[in-house]
Amino acid sequence: MKKIALAIALLLHMHTFAQNPPTIEAEQPKWWKEAIVYQIYPRSFKDSDGDGIGDLKGIISELDYIKSLGVNTIWLNPIYTSPNDDNGYDVSDYTNIMKDFGTMADFDMLLKAMHQKGLKLVMDLVVNHSSDEHKWFQESKKSRTNPYRDYYHWWPAENGKPPYRYSLFDINHDAWKYDSTTNSYYLHYFSAKQPDLKWENKQLRQEVYNIMHFWAQKGIDGFRLDAFQFAAKDTTYPAFPKGYEKNFVQYYGMQGNLHGYLQEMYYEVLSKYNVMSVAEGAGNTFEDAHNLVDADRKELNMAYAFEAVDLATHKGYRLTDLKNVFAKWDSAFAEKGWLSIFLASHDCARLVSRYGNDKEPFRKASSKLLSTLLLTLRGTPYYYNGDELGMKNIRFSSIDSYRDVQTINGFVYEKNNGGNVQAYLDQKAETSRDNARTPFQWNANANAGFTTGTPWIAVNPDYKQWNRAAQEADATSTLHYFRKLTALRQQNPLLVYGKFTLVDKSNSNVFAYTREWKGEKWLIALNFSEQVSNCLLPFAVTNSQVLLNNLPTEPRLGTHSINLDAYQAVILKLPR
Repeated sequence: MKKIALAIALLLHMHTFAQNPPTIEAEQPKWWKEAIVYQIYPRSFKDSDGDGIGDLKGIISELDYIKSLGVNTIWLNPIYTSPNDDNGYDVSDYTNIMKDFGTMADFDMLLKAMHQKGLKLVMDLVVNHSSDEHKWFQESKKSRTNPYRDYYHWWPAENGKPPYRYSLFDINHDAWKYDSTTNSYYLHYFSAKQPDLKWENKQLRQEVYNIMHFWAQKGIDGFRLDAFQFAAKDTTYPAFPKGYEKNFVQYYGMQGNLHGYLQEMYYEVLSKYNVMSVAEGAGNTFEDAHNLVDADRKELNMAYAFEAVDLATHKGYRLTDLKNVFAKWDSAFAEKGWLSIFLASHDCARLVSRYGNDKEPFRKASSKLLSTLLLTLRGTPYYYNGDELGMKNIRFSSIDSYRDVQTINGFVYEKNNGGNVQAYLDQKAETSRDNARTPFQWNANANAGFTTGTPWIAVNPDYKQWNRAAQEADATSTLHYFRKLTALRQQNPLLVYGKFTLVDKSNSNVFAYTREWKGEKWLIALNFSEQVSNCLLPFAVTNSQVLLNNLPTEPRLGTHSINLDAYQAVILKLPR
């Protein structure tokens, strides 16, 4: 009898195993996979004290609004002490708060209030470089024998000028700056006030881990590692081929012992807390990206790749290219690893201006369409503050209006080298990062309700029509539509873990794909065009249920096709 019972138990176990096989890595549930990340640029979000600069108390005052969006995680751009050469991405003290933003008590209050409302906090960790006003660099430059000397990359001038390194922000595009105190050059991939930290120095790495412990012990929920794919370097500083700067990531990204440093970081810090981790950049290949984020690597949680973001230039982009990028990245991560999904951030121009159509009458529809895309792809969506309102590029015409070090120094470079400064300004009107940094448009009052003082950067003059208050009162607004999208994603694991399949791949107007999960199948169809467009489908869509539609007109469903109005976005639940 015992043998019969054992056999029956074994058969039952095998049946259960067949019905519920172990999930592949990409389907294993994690809170950070189910997160909807809302990026806040604190300088431009909400000013509480009238100095024209957004601050922590301003964010606290609007946590109910953020919660109402249906997001559950905030990524906060740097708030550390900084001389503000690059709006906080030049840190002079990693464990204190920039006075513009408030105090550590304000931060503690913010974190507590967020957690009480069920919101998680991911902080920007800027450790590819520091400020040149950081104590480490101030000591490092004093002498060649200073204990902090090897915290940075130095080249002795008696060895001649170092091999050329391109700088993204430098006035001369030169990443080596001469310092007469020790007759040496120091390396800075970004501005001259952002010297690169030397990760090859174990003592420097331990300093960073101590900083991470400081914030993790306060209870934050994650780290976003800024520009970290550049952190490791070949310290022999070999010469690179002429013209390499056109593809500098190939030479700067994923060099040296970067994976060793990340594995050390995981062991020393990340493994000790329930925190999310993501690094800016994903290397040059899918192999690079998988090495960063596959669970068995014990490095980071998710890849943050730029290929889709880099497609849009001041001349536009091709939809088929965008479709192919998202499809190939999804395919590469279908079973192992995890992706970030984003098309906008503080480093890009506005979402609707880059990928949609910010002209009337298409602005509202195309903004909703882009939100639909970002909230229905597989991966963790990152959504930039203000895009839920359809905020668009301000398009400055004068260099005096800009505040961004990259744009300003680029203008000086063009001027000093006989470039076409007007062409440069025309391009930056479309692409400058400052387009995304204009103040959040709260209402139709002075300065869009952002501040009672003088804003640190100009407010977009369209704020009287495009603002949060007006959209709260309009049931058809982009804001209300965004809330419907987040609710749909939070209530349906299909949109998080479901299989992605591109449909009608060569269609140059419509981006369509299915998501499938546990026998359920949805179609997302997005018309990125001003024209009525048709999409051919390999399955029947008659008798489908419309779950969400960004226009009042219903999609026209054929047996194996769907016809969409200009910038129409629909989500259909297909019949089983």
